Amino acid sequence: MAERKIESLLKRAARVKVISPEVTEKISSWAREGLLELVPRPYQRGDLEGAFLVIAATDNPQVQKEVFAEAEERGVFCNVVDKPALCSFIVPSVVERGRLQIAISTSGASPALARRLREQLEGLFGPEYEEYLELMALWREEILSRELDEKERRQIFEQLVLAPVPLWLKRGERKHLEALARSLNLPLPAKK
Repeated sequence: MAERKIESLLKRAARVKVISPEVTEKISSWAREGLLELVPRPYQRGDLEGAFLVIAATDNPQVQKEVFAEAEERGVFCNVVDKPALCSFIVPSVVERGRLQIAISTSGASPALARRLREQLEGLFGPEYEEYLELMALWREEILSRELDEKERRQIFEQLVLAPVPLWLKRGERKHLEALARSLNLPLPAKK
């Protein structure tokens, strides 16, 4: 659990400090690489000084309460994993495919359901959506640079969104993609 939370923060260039007497090998390797600061001991009152946000990923109820109490006193955003009553914010379950981000939250009522829904959405929105959105960004920039009225732009955008581009990408059917781009005089990036 802690690994996933930390990885999410590191992806967003957060400065992360982990305070724990025991950590996974992955967390240790991040510390060795200098990606986070590791304090190898139990939480102590005062550890939240200077913090903006804290995530308590411990199953120790006493530590959970102490961390939340200190966070409340200091005005620090706090999320005690799987304890909605001890949270000042909820962390949604997220599907990420490049520029596509789909967040699912049950407001703490059922993290297991949020996780299950995320897994289902990951199946619906596969890795092809990352390339699809890169294409859409390229095409949008091109279309907006043209001297078209709003109605013409909207028609082109609708045509692009209604075309089964993700399916073509998933199946490797680039000929359909190329034909669509040609029909609308849109660029395609060089093949990787």
